[in-house]
Amino acid sequence: MSDNTIYIIDVTNRDGVQTSQVGLAKIQKTMINIYLDRMGVMQSEAGFPTTNHETNYLQGNIELTEVGALKRLRISGWLRAIKADIELAREMVPDLEHINISISTSPQMISGKWKGKKNLSNVIDMMTEALTRAVELGFTTVGANAEDASRTGIDDLVQFARAAKEAGAARVRYCDTVAYDDPFTIYERMRALAEEVGIELEVHCHNDLGMAVATSISGAKGAIDGGVDVYMNTTVNGIGERAGNADLLSCLLAVKKSAGMEGRYRLDPSIDLKQSWRLAKYAAYAFGLPMPVNQVGVGRNAFAHESGIHADGALKEARNYELYDFEELGRGEPEIVETGRMITTGAYGGIKGFRNVYDRLEIEFHSDEEAREILDLVRLSNVSTQKPLTEDELRFIANYPDEARKILTLTPHQEPAIKEKRTRVTRKVSFPWDIPAN
Repeated sequence: MSDNTIYIIDVTNRDGVQTSQVGLAKIQKTMINIYLDRMGVMQSEAGFPTTNHETNYLQGNIELTEVGALKRLRISGWLRAIKADIELAREMVPDLEHINISISTSPQMISGKWKGKKNLSNVIDMMTEALTRAVELGFTTVGANAEDASRTGIDDLVQFARAAKEAGAARVRYCDTVAYDDPFTIYERMRALAEEVGIELEVHCHNDLGMAVATSISGAKGAIDGGVDVYMNTTVNGIGERAGNADLLSCLLAVKKSAGMEGRYRLDPSIDLKQSWRLAKYAAYAFGLPMPVNQVGVGRNAFAHESGIHADGALKEARNYELYDFEELGRGEPEIVETGRMITTGAYGGIKGFRNVYDRLEIEFHSDEEAREILDLVRLSNVSTQKPLTEDELRFIANYPDEARKILTLTPHQEPAIKEKRTRVTRKVSFPWDIPAN
């Protein structure tokens, strides 16, 4: 067994929601975090601290960690590697502890984005300035992201990573931004980076060539073989920009069950695969993207057998045609579909129907006033999601009404000083090179 460990940083609530034409309401992002926490995932890249509509949601989820609703999961934010962004994030989400700062490192990106105005040395200077400021402002962990690392020369990556380590980075994220790597190249590059710099690494892979899981596993293996801990970036059901990201469950099963990884590479022992089915099913519902029938582990046909030889073999001994058991993923319980009278609650639900729904969940309210307060939050949640609320969403609102109210609150109002600063920092689509110092 390796001396180092593979951890998970799930990026569904940041990279996943950037998927074109889909998205999540803030309560749905919160539920994803709750399920990730139950699954034992170490960290959720939960959103964008300098985006106005994310601040209440992020602060509310941080408060959920403080009251014990999120027991292990760390809430983190994504930022551009710009000093002004770091300062703005500290003001907008003051209790945020964990961030990743990102900047492009490849010749393609540097040339294509900045048209000769910047070079690698400038990029490293910007990253270190932002990182140094983040450390000064008391962020607990800061990861430095090398966007398009797979098209960046290894010597340049080593230079970037060394500068990040010296400036106080906890990790460097190797981003296979356009899925240029294959499992062989990423292994060698991640191992070289680990051996040369000696800093913990993240592996962040996209699926444009259909290899995101394979490259994530191989990159993780390279980092471990190079002597450092590694943090695989995943998304639930592989949702992500363009062709998606590395699927969370596929990566976990590959580490635990594949020939080259099983028993040789240590996975974070907090991971509980039995939460996989509930998480995947909820994400599919929330995103409005049904799981493919052949989705690894959780698809409708993942444990289905029809051909004679296969059915006979599986009935005699499941391991003949199944590498792992469906019970390991939390599957197997029957799902009940109501075919008679249904009482539901939503945006226009009344108190009688609302109390009937919560009675079925065995949740009692101490007074009509308390019930009406929760009803208002349920109505607001339904307006936000435009979907019937799940039982877990209803339970969350009843158990954590104060945090739910904050998470559900979207407001264009900001303190005038923060509003002016945010406008100045974010007015340009690309990096604002000429931001005033004060």
